[in-house]
Amino acid sequence: MRITNKIIQRNNLSNINTNKIYQDKLSTQMSTQKKINRPSDDPVIAIRALRLRSNVNEVTQYYSKNIPDAESWLSVTEAGLKNLSQIMTNMIAQCTKGSNGPLKTSDRQIILEELRGLGNEVYSTGDADYAGRYVFTGFRTDTSLSFMKEEKDLKYTITEQLDNTAIDSVTKVQTGNLLDINSSNFNDPNFNGTDMTAISEDDVDAVECYRIRLAYNDCLDDVTNIKIEYTDSSQNPPVKVTWPGNGVTITMKHSYDDPYSDVAVSEDDPPAVAQAKADAVIYVPETGELLLGKNRYAELMATKDQDNSPENEGEIRVTYEKSDWMKGDLRPEHYFYCTSEADDPTNPGVKKTITYNENYLDVKAERQNIEYDVGFNQTIQVNSTADECFQHNVGREVDDIVNAMQDVLDLESTKAKIEEILKSFDTENEGAANQNDIDILNKQLKAVDKALTYAKDKEQKLFEKGISTFQKHLDDANLCITDCGTRSRKLALIKNRMENQKTTFDTLKSDNEDVDITEVAINLNSAELTYNAALMATGKVTQSTLLNFI
Repeated sequence: MRITNKIIQRNNLSNINTNKIYQDKLSTQMSTQKKINRPSDDPVIAIRALRLRSNVNEVTQYYSKNIPDAESWLSVTEAGLKNLSQIMTNMIAQCTKGSNGPLKTSDRQIILEELRGLGNEVYSTGDADYAGRYVFTGFRTDTSLSFMKEEKDLKYTITEQLDNTAIDSVTKVQTGNLLDINSSNFNDPNFNGTDMTAISEDDVDAVECYRIRLAYNDCLDDVTNIKIEYTDSSQNPPVKVTWPGNGVTITMKHSYDDPYSDVAVSEDDPPAVAQAKADAVIYVPETGELLLGKNRYAELMATKDQDNSPENEGEIRVTYEKSDWMKGDLRPEHYFYCTSEADDPTNPGVKKTITYNENYLDVKAERQNIEYDVGFNQTIQVNSTADECFQHNVGREVDDIVNAMQDVLDLESTKAKIEEILKSFDTENEGAANQNDIDILNKQLKAVDKALTYAKDKEQKLFEKGISTFQKHLDDANLCITDCGTRSRKLALIKNRMENQKTTFDTLKSDNEDVDITEVAINLNSAELTYNAALMATGKVTQSTLLNFI
């Protein structure tokens, strides 16, 4: 084969170009620190890189975003629950202090104010939020647990799903007109139509009746919209019973002059009627109570769940309405099946009906658990729902105790007034008129002492009941704290595993894609030397031609 100068030049140029391509490849690797610049450079590395990058991105999402977000949510939840636990502990301490012995008026006032403050703080704690999302309200993270301001004419129709454990007995101390006594009317035979001089121990009584205490007081005073439903399990098959109906009438009776006081205004007082009439069902909207006669009480106490049925035959449903809400009242949509009427923003002046928790009427209703993806095919619950810890019974129990204490304070104040009036008389030189007034006052004083005996006994029992009630709520709060702590520890283990997996995948990804800088630098330097040598050799070869030898 004849080799010409042209062939030599072409071969040299081709080899120089090949060396230049190799040098460019090394230079690109040096600058990008990657083995390949396009998939065609090495399809095996490219495919493996896609898989490893997908794994790294997923682990990074878990480790750098989801897990820290879940940790923060759990931290806020745990802080709120610990605060609730401390409040419950303080409530138990106040009830224990109140039940340990006779209380002075000043001591009773301190306990009363302390319990009021603690009762208000309970639901404020439930409004804890994380990054603008309320942590105890299930899926409704944009809605606070309680009303943040007073709401008027916002009507809810609420259905509470109870059982016979919600029925208890309540004592009402009837004091007649005792609390109206003062220095100007104690001997008035016609004070507002009442003969104050006739007040005696006979006017004082303690009435005990059965009740269902609803979740709210100050309910809508419309008896046509209150309904009680239960299952009569004594029938075969069990029969659904609805009151009013089936021979039962629900009667609405308004409470006392002061809806938070035990002062009875007449013999037509709701507790007295419920005690006297065995078939009575009385709705008291101001206090949010259903008072039951003994026959109705027996009917509801007979309800029980049947083991061979998917339905809960022991359930007692009470439906009622409430339209006026105070700041701090718990929003019913977080607890019950309910409907509300609100202004329709698209149709001014028109009300629209919103239904909440319709599946609560189904025994298969599920909790609103918020779960985060924190690992490959692994989730963790980050929230605790309000019905697990922030329950209506806490505030309602505090109301009962505070009202009972206030009744004792009012009676003690009345007693102090009567004793002060007695001191004003000249006992050494009293006339017949003065002696008559003293006799009236002494008779009234005995009536107050009797009322105080009843009121203090009621107060003592409520303190004792409060200890066990708040202890149960404390146990619920501690259980939620334990569950939250367990989830936090589980999350910490997952975080450690994700950290290890992230390190492993990062290493594999680097080994697959990244170049060895030292090796590339050596190869690049070698390629440059080779390229320069090739240029020199080519230059010498191309300088000599056949003409140089002719």
